[in-house]
Amino acid sequence: MRNTATKISFFILIGLFLWSCNATKRVPEGKLWLIKNEFIVDGQPDKSEALENLAYQKPNSAILGFPLRLQIYNLARQNPDSIYLEKLKKKPKKWARIQARLAKKGQEGLGNSFWNLGIHRFLKKNGEAPVVLDVLRTNRTLKRINAYYDSQGYFRVKSTFKLDTLEGNKAKISYIINKGTPYVIDTIKTTIKTPVLDSLYRSNMANSFLKKQQYNLADLDAERSRITNLFRNNGAFHFQQNYIVYVIDTVDNNKKVNVNLIINDRSIRVNDSSKTVPFKLFKINKINVFTDAASAKKSDSLLDSLVYKRYTIFSHGKLKFTRKSITSAIFLSRNKLFSDDNTTLTTRYLNSLGSFKSPSIQYVESQNDTIPNSLTANIFLTQKDKYGFKTTENFTHSNIQDFGITATQSLVVRNLFKGSELLQIALRGNIGSSKNLANPNERFFNVSEYGIDFKLKFPRILFPFKTDKIIPKSMLPSTVLSVGFTKQNNIGLDKESFSGSYAYNWTPKKNVSARFELFNIQYINNLNTNNYFNVYRSSYGVMNDLARKYQTDPSYFDSSGNLILENGLPKAYLETNLIDYIVQNETDYKILLSIFERRERIIQNDLILSSSFSYLKSSRLDNADNNYYTIRTKIESAGNLLSLLSNKNLQPIDENGSRTIFGVAYTQYLKGELEYIKNWDLRGQKVLAIRTFFGLGMPYGNSKSIPFSRSYFGGGSNDNRGWLPYSLGAGKANSFYDFNVANMKMSLNSELRFNIYDKWNGALFVDVGNIWNLYNTDYKDDTYFYGFKSLKDLAVGSGFGIRYDLTYFVVRLDFGYKTYNPANESDKRWFTGYNLSKTILNIGINYPF
Repeated sequence: MRNTATKISFFILIGLFLWSCNATKRVPEGKLWLIKNEFIVDGQPDKSEALENLAYQKPNSAILGFPLRLQIYNLARQNPDSIYLEKLKKKPKKWARIQARLAKKGQEGLGNSFWNLGIHRFLKKNGEAPVVLDVLRTNRTLKRINAYYDSQGYFRVKSTFKLDTLEGNKAKISYIINKGTPYVIDTIKTTIKTPVLDSLYRSNMANSFLKKQQYNLADLDAERSRITNLFRNNGAFHFQQNYIVYVIDTVDNNKKVNVNLIINDRSIRVNDSSKTVPFKLFKINKINVFTDAASAKKSDSLLDSLVYKRYTIFSHGKLKFTRKSITSAIFLSRNKLFSDDNTTLTTRYLNSLGSFKSPSIQYVESQNDTIPNSLTANIFLTQKDKYGFKTTENFTHSNIQDFGITATQSLVVRNLFKGSELLQIALRGNIGSSKNLANPNERFFNVSEYGIDFKLKFPRILFPFKTDKIIPKSMLPSTVLSVGFTKQNNIGLDKESFSGSYAYNWTPKKNVSARFELFNIQYINNLNTNNYFNVYRSSYGVMNDLARKYQTDPSYFDSSGNLILENGLPKAYLETNLIDYIVQNETDYKILLSIFERRERIIQNDLILSSSFSYLKSSRLDNADNNYYTIRTKIESAGNLLSLLSNKNLQPIDENGSRTIFGVAYTQYLKGELEYIKNWDLRGQKVLAIRTFFGLGMPYGNSKSIPFSRSYFGGGSNDNRGWLPYSLGAGKANSFYDFNVANMKMSLNSELRFNIYDKWNGALFVDVGNIWNLYNTDYKDDTYFYGFKSLKDLAVGSGFGIRYDLTYFVVRLDFGYKTYNPANESDKRWFTGYNLSKTILNIGINYPF
């Protein structure tokens, strides 16, 4: 296989070399193709993206060093329509027939067909013309470089460029830069003409960005923003950033800079002239809330108004909200100084309610001379429709479904109890096709799922005691009560699931969110449990082999020599002494126990009552930010309250020794998870992304294992992409199970993302991870985690991916290969899965992390 791979790689390299030899075919005669920009700063190469972005001309884009888009452009003919017609005219007979059949316009149109013209336009549009060296743009780049270093205090920077002409009409430009000695701020002087602003500035000088250090224009801009925020959050309603100017005085002898920060008085217009007056600090004197912004423009339509806690609320007819629900969303207060931050908080809170469209706040200077320097705040709200309907359809793909169609019909009821409560009711339905499911009717759509969800959101913390001091309203707290039911008919083991939760959500800081689930209850009722071995064929196959090995009664087998599922399998193992024979073989007995234990875990009904706390922090500024980190952690505890109730009421014990509630054994466990994601923005639309994850669930008390629905699995489009979902692990076991789960998981995922063209992106990835059993089994085997020595069982998958960005989501195809498989023999673990026939295709939506 290695020889084959080597030959393929060799021919690919030869092909790329030959193809790239003619890269300059579209470069005009006498011109040069720019292939490289080089920056040498103080005698040392500098490859920073900041410098490369200063160049007006950049070399053609390349993928792994190959100018793919340039070669696509080169495939296009320059004048394909005229070339085609000239070619036709060289064939007189054919040209005569065309002239006889087509009018002159039709003859000319022959050259405009897709194959003659359209395909070449397509190649040009999606390709990239060669970057032809332009010395004028090179000189403009030098000016930009000088300005860049000038902004950092290098006022005497010297730069030039060197042009190297290479073989084959190619050129390289070297920008040679000598920065010189940077200037340092020596003195900082402030001239603020308005005394009240001068006093405010001096009381906050400790936070200034202006220090006696190297001059940097970015520090001056940051100080300008800081001062503006300071003033406008302390009543300076009319203050704007453009009132701040700097006078910079350089002293060449000792490379010093004197900075004079000047803030002039406010400029106002009086008739046809202007004059300056000192800035004044404004307080809010009156707050008006218009609950129907459209009606607010027509004074005669405002039929009702009321005053509540010094807020005046106007409504068109009877007020549709409780007074408290309106005023609790407002961070403005009478007789308090005007503040931009409070304005933003108010708008943000009103938006979070989901009851209003684009709320806005306008300030008007009060005309009352008895209260000088005061503002009237007018808050305009436009109510959303009380009821909203939405239908969504999606195509799905999973390890169970080869093809699926999902539809959701949702109803939204706003302002349910007049306190901006939000009720959502969603009906879900899914049908799909699974070739792995035994289906005697041979129907295409043979799996299905449907359900209904209710979610009620309150824009506050609902708790018996006040929580404002712990979670103030500036953290946008909410309480969410949800209830749901799901019926699944998918893998042959049908199930019903009832769930409910009561949770608190809040945002302690920007880009930080927290969630505390006071309770989350789930009851899973498994149906058709007798169909287990008809679904989990691998487990059935092992038991079938064991029955043959120990020569079970032939009457339990069908004509093909396989155990009869309906009655042969249970009779063979329960009504004979077969197990007595298997016990004598330790290996076979462990396999059998593992199958029985797994079957019990999957088919048993689960009653889970848990509480959890989740914390998420991200440094990402916006969707365009590709240099950030994300930390997510979750702690979950289940079963303690049910244990207390069960012990107090002496609830019955089932055949496995577990206490029950309403005839169902409840689950007890403690579970913790930690995830860290880091993205680095590299040069040229490249991003390096990594994710680390660790999760562990520990059963105790009434449970010997974690429920199947709360266990970990390995593999799949968002995990180790060299394995299908549920097919990895556990540990180094060469598992014969169809769906492998465990209670401990480690993973490390990394991928290099790069742009191919326009909305097409690619990725190279390496995934490392596995799952293990710990505190989750009665005996130890290859699936068990034995400490650090088990880390050698971390599986490695690698491959490449293609992604298409549809703006709102990304369609992803990842092709994974088993690079290191711990389940194989020690000498066959590395690269035995690197074969096109063993490619694992992962289909996903959005990035995996």
